[in-house]
Order: sequence, then C-alpha cells, then structure tokens
Amino acid sequence: MQEITNLNVPAAQASDSSGAGRERWETWKQNTRAWQKTTREWLRIHGRRAAHRLHNVVAGNRAAGPISFLVGSAAVAVAMTLVALYSPSYAVTMDGQQVGVVADASVVDDAISHVESTGSSILGYDYHVQGDLEYDFAITLRSDLSSEQDIQNYFYNQLDDLSGELRKYQVLVDGQSVGVVKDQDALNDLLEEFKTQYTNENTTSVEFLNKVEVKPVYVVDSIMTMDEMEQALRANSNGSTTYTVQEGDTFYGIAYANDMSLSDLMALNPQADINRLMVGDVLNVKELTPVLSVQTVEDVTYSESIECPVETQDDPTMYKGESKIITQGVEGESQINATVTYVNGQETNRVINSTTTVREATTTIKAVGTKEKPTTASTGSFRWPITGRITSYFGGRYIFGSYSYHSGLDISCSYGAAVCAADGGTVTYTGYKGSYGNLVIITHDNGTQTYYAHNSSIVVSTGQKVAKGQQIAKAGSTGRSTGVHCHFEVRVNGTAVNPLSYLP
Repeated sequence: MQEITNLNVPAAQASDSSGAGRERWETWKQNTRAWQKTTREWLRIHGRRAAHRLHNVVAGNRAAGPISFLVGSAAVAVAMTLVALYSPSYAVTMDGQQVGVVADASVVDDAISHVESTGSSILGYDYHVQGDLEYDFAITLRSDLSSEQDIQNYFYNQLDDLSGELRKYQVLVDGQSVGVVKDQDALNDLLEEFKTQYTNENTTSVEFLNKVEVKPVYVVDSIMTMDEMEQALRANSNGSTTYTVQEGDTFYGIAYANDMSLSDLMALNPQADINRLMVGDVLNVKELTPVLSVQTVEDVTYSESIECPVETQDDPTMYKGESKIITQGVEGESQINATVTYVNGQETNRVINSTTTVREATTTIKAVGTKEKPTTASTGSFRWPITGRITSYFGGRYIFGSYSYHSGLDISCSYGAAVCAADGGTVTYTGYKGSYGNLVIITHDNGTQTYYAHNSSIVVSTGQKVAKGQQIAKAGSTGRSTGVHCHFEVRVNGTAVNPLSYLP
C-alpha cells in the first residue's frame, strides 16, 4: 500500500461499539472534516499567491508568457491526477493487526454487523466481534483500498477460529438424530469402517442403505464418545418380516428360530390359532436390523454342478413306486458370473450374467418298478385314523393343571369305535406303554411311524402287515387320558411332527 501521508488520530473502540467509543469516533470525523476544509482553504490562498509571484517574475520577459501558461497547466494536471488516483482513507487495525484500508468507515461497520448476525445464527447465541479497532487517516491509492469482501473475510476468519473450537458434529440416520461427537475425523473413520467390514476383493460398490447426514452443531445437551456412537449405530431396531410355514414347523420352533418368545410371536399374529398350524401359513416374525445398514454389490465368479440327466428303465421285479440306480452318472460343472447384492453381509439379490459349461454331465440309468403293490404297501399319504372332533392340538397345552408339550392330536370318539391305519405298513409295536395306554405303532415303507394310543383293545399283532384304512384297534381311554379319544401321532426320523401337516 502506498501512502502519501499518515496522521495519527485518536482511536475508536471495537466492534461491540460502546457509547464512549462511538462518541469519540463522531468527534474524530468532525475534526477531520474541519482539518480538510482548512487545508483546502490554505492551499487555495497560498497557491494563488504563488501563481501571482510567478507571473510577475516572468511578466517582463515576453518569452516567459508561454512558460507561465505551461507551468500552470501542469500544476492543474498534477492536481487532477492526484484526485483521480488517490483518496482520503482510513487504515484500520484491530489489536495491532491490519484489517484493511477503507475510504469510508461504514464499510467496517457493515462488515461487522453482517458477521455478527451470521455468527449468532451459527452458534445459537448472540455473537460479538471482540477487539479494539483503530483508524489512522491516510491518503491512499484508490487501487489499494480494501474491498467490502476483504473486510468481511477478516472478521469471518475470527468467527471461524471460534466456531472451530465450539463446533461439534451431529449424526442423523434417515432424519433421526443418533448423537453428537466432537471429532469429525474420527467420525469419518468410523463411518468408513462400517463400510469396509463388508467389502472384499470382489466388491464393486458399497454404500449406506440409509440416508446418513453429518451436520455441524454448536449448542448440544451431551456429547458421545466414539465407542458410544459406534454402539448406537450398531444397535438393533425391531422390524417385522414374514415367514411361510414349512412341513414339521411348530409355533415354538418358529419363535425360537427368530429369537422370539411364543407370546411375542402370537402378538404379531393375533389371527393365528396356537393349536392349529398349517403348511403354507404366512406368519409375521420379528426382524432385527441395525440402525445403520450397509449395502454392497459384488461381481463374483464361481463353479456350480450340473445335475445328471436321468434315463429310466422298467423293472417288473420291483413294485410300482420303487426304484434303484443301475448306473450312476457323473455331475458336470459350469462356471457362473453373477452380480450379487448384500445388505449387512446377507444376500438380497443375485443376477446371473453368464454361464459357461466346463464339463458336461453324464447320464444316470435308473430302474423303476412296474409290479403292482400289495394292499398293505404304503401309498405315501395319510388318512384320518378315526372320525371325530379334535379336542387337543399338537404343541403346548394345559392339562391336569400344568403346562406340557403335546406330541400329537387327540380326536374324540365313542368307546369301542374302530381305529384304522392311516396308511399301509408293518405293525412294529402293540401293547401297553405308560401314559399312552394301549398303543399301536405302524412303521411305513419310507420309515415314517404313526402312533395310535389310549385304545380299549388292539386287534392286530406285532409284525403284521396292514393296509391303509384297515382296523387296528378299538378306541378307549387307557393310560393318562381325560376321556375316550384316539391319540394320533406322526414321527419322522424319530421326532414328533404336527399331524395336521400330513392329513388331508
């Protein structure tokens, strides 16, 4: 900055502008205007005298006339140039540091007002620029005057230094606040760690499934540590999804598999009957999902076996429905390229891009029986062993004043009514057995067993072959029984399953 003169003037006080400081500033401006007026009058009078003297000196010399004119013109030109290039100004400092040079002090006032307004909005409380302002009068090149933006930037730098110390970072997931932390770099590292835990060499993209926002805040009630923020982001929230009942399912098993109590499961399914669960029923189950979920996409290439084609040959020595392998084929192999999408490491979608056969599969030769089955052979489907109303379903129940597990169905009937085989098979047990009373067990051709309990009498013997629908016992109330009924039970691989899943 080039300065022609620099006159020290009494200082005005800082941006919070106390009454005394403002009064001194107004007095200083009035004194400056009086000084400028006096200076201009002095220059006018003494400049005129100098011009007259110069004219008198050269008046006796005719050649001096043009010189006098040229000198006067040059003086005017210099004066006009000075007015065009230079301006009265004020060098502004705060606490000894240079703020800038302005032609009008109102530029500083406006800048301070603008920054204080912005600061108050950001910080959440009334913000005031701190420091002592001083104004030194000067004559300065107009090109060296500070712009309004330069003056604002100086005071914004002060605000930024302060806000940097006070600034904290609020994390919002889908618009809901999770918490506030102090360290932005550590927060960014934590969010990046959430993503990298699900990435590998096949990952092509990774992103948060939720909308994640990090906003600077200044006034907060509490601040989390980074460990607390991580726990909050990983915390599970309860949602719900559906489950389709499969063969052999029970309410207890479904609840256990989904980390629920039976009461939780029933609360989500008020329409369900705890005593009757059918294959294909759709139930609402609890689903735990983290507050922050990560979606990754992978490009994967893997091998997959190709099943052997099967060629059948009739065999009249085997019953219909029976078969055996004559020649076992060898599976083929194919190479698959797919794009797979995961959410929190669990696959949610797979798109096959290409399939290349590496090795063809060879054919399996299978013999199938053509001989008619005897009436005692299993058909593979069950019928009801007796006609009547179900008085107790499979699963938990209250009986004899306590809660217990019921392994079958209780079907009410009249005393002595015929109890029939649910399907053809071999009788593998007959006799009295504890709480079952008089019990008949039939083992069917596929290994499945059916139990018929509480009979008054048994009309078949162990080892006997029986046909589907053939009478095997008479209904009664032997063993641990509350009345005449048939207890019907289905066991697969030795485990009791819900008979309703197998009955028509």
